[in-house]
Amino acid sequence: MAGIGFDVTEEQQQLIDTAREFTRKEIIPVAGALDEEGKFPREIIERAWQTGLLNCEVPEAYGGLGLGNLSHCLLLEELSYGCMGINTSIAGNSLGAMPLMLAGSEEQKQEYLGRLIKSPVFAAYACSEPDAGSDVAGMKSRYRKVGDDYVLTGQKRWITNGGVADFYTTFARLEGTERHKGITCFVVERSAAGVSVGKKENKMGQRASNTTDVIFEDVRLSRKNVVGTEGEGFKVAMRTFDRTRPWIAAGAAGLIRRCLDECRTYALERKTFGVPIAQHQAVQFMIAEMAIAYESTRLLCLKAAWSIDAGHSDSIISSYAKAYGADAAMRVATDAVQVFGGYGYTKEYPVEKLMRDAKLLQIYEGTSQIQRMVIARHVLGAR
Repeated sequence: MAGIGFDVTEEQQQLIDTAREFTRKEIIPVAGALDEEGKFPREIIERAWQTGLLNCEVPEAYGGLGLGNLSHCLLLEELSYGCMGINTSIAGNSLGAMPLMLAGSEEQKQEYLGRLIKSPVFAAYACSEPDAGSDVAGMKSRYRKVGDDYVLTGQKRWITNGGVADFYTTFARLEGTERHKGITCFVVERSAAGVSVGKKENKMGQRASNTTDVIFEDVRLSRKNVVGTEGEGFKVAMRTFDRTRPWIAAGAAGLIRRCLDECRTYALERKTFGVPIAQHQAVQFMIAEMAIAYESTRLLCLKAAWSIDAGHSDSIISSYAKAYGADAAMRVATDAVQVFGGYGYTKEYPVEKLMRDAKLLQIYEGTSQIQRMVIARHVLGAR
């Protein structure tokens, strides 16, 4: 059928090969130790920047590769195969930059996107709060106007790259407004007076990623810090998530593929009752389900990313991909531990880490339950 195909371009295959080789050499050998220590892999990510694996969607006009969403997802699948925590740290840079790419002024793009390309610095997207995660409209961070300036106060939580970022794209509401109304997006320098970083979270999984609070105490900003139109920040946040949710599905696909490969190898080598466990139907069925989950997640991811690159305004496929992929990854990782039995519950093998890493996919950038609310409203016409 004309117009439908699944072949990658020569450039995309080169990108996959580069990312796969980087993952094999740089990530997989150290992923376990980084997880154990909860250490942010700055040196590895700097090498990823040198290799061209960071900030991939920054347009060529600002020095970037200008990759589309689909190519970016192909890259992220390879990185997440090695370590979801490192993948999240790398994707976090693009997440922090996305509001600027979508709504920033020319001056902001030149300054902040250019900064990401010129040196291996970090960006962070500061939206979630102690009492407002998936409920973006419920945020309590606020700003007031003082002459031509803005004074920002608030606390953000669960911020990826929060403790290492050079700048933040963050959101706050004008004092006296409620819910969606009055929310504005700002770009804020880490070095600005009144900006501080809270404690680093001691997480169950994805421990190589840096996750902290970011605190704004009477941070004085000017018009040049406003991203897009004042009062339209909620739309900027939603447009950002529409663009980035396929990245979560790409991460899920990479994690599922790693589980499948680990289980295949183990099942062919491990023997019980005198035969490899791969000959036991119970194990075969779990591995078959992993293969189905990988193909399904990857196809949804690619369709969502393709839809974005094609300029389709309907973003619901991103929610499909994120919800299905996250849940499939958690299910597959749990079964991977089961395939390994008692060994899977120890740190001798990587599947226990994969299981811990997978859980966060169901939580960040809109929980699996929130995605289902969005999907149900779409299906039922309540949009």
